[in-house]
Amino acid sequence: MDSVKILAIVGMSGSGKSVAVDHLTAKGYPKIYFGGMIYKEMEKRGIERTEDGESEKKFREEIREKEGKDWVVNQVISETKDLIAAGQRRIILDGVYSWTEYKILKKEFPKAITFIAIVVDKNLRYERVAKRPGRSFDSTAIRERDRSEIENLEKGGPIAAADYYILNNGSISDLENRLDGILKEIKF
Repeated sequence: MDSVKILAIVGMSGSGKSVAVDHLTAKGYPKIYFGGMIYKEMEKRGIERTEDGESEKKFREEIREKEGKDWVVNQVISETKDLIAAGQRRIILDGVYSWTEYKILKKEFPKAITFIAIVVDKNLRYERVAKRPGRSFDSTAIRERDRSEIENLEKGGPIAAADYYILNNGSISDLENRLDGILKEIKF
């Protein structure tokens, strides 16, 4: 396990996590998407995803309440171990949501995991989310999503405890260059 490196990308909605993850997957690194665990389980249970994201939000909170705050991360750990067993040595985790997930990942992969928080000034983040194609939110909806993710999912913890921070107030190439600098620094 010493040669394995896992990068966990964290941040609030609209911070640029997807852009960062896309940059990493374009380099050939496989990703495991936390939200994907929710989508798979919703599909298994016949729950439709709504355009406004309400069904996903409700299900995400319900499954953590019923199955435990560690349900999603346990699915992610299983998939991560499968990738490692298949010989993968560099893995991206997309979208750690909670403090519980953070602590479990740190315990499970203590020397292998590095957390990178993508942060952006709030007003700029809200502006970007409002313009985002396909997944836009108005200012009321994004404020409610922030509140829900911070209060119900403990999302602030992994961001506060990240190993590295990227301030994403500039261009996509600025974000990618900073990310590449971190990859070089940690020998990813």
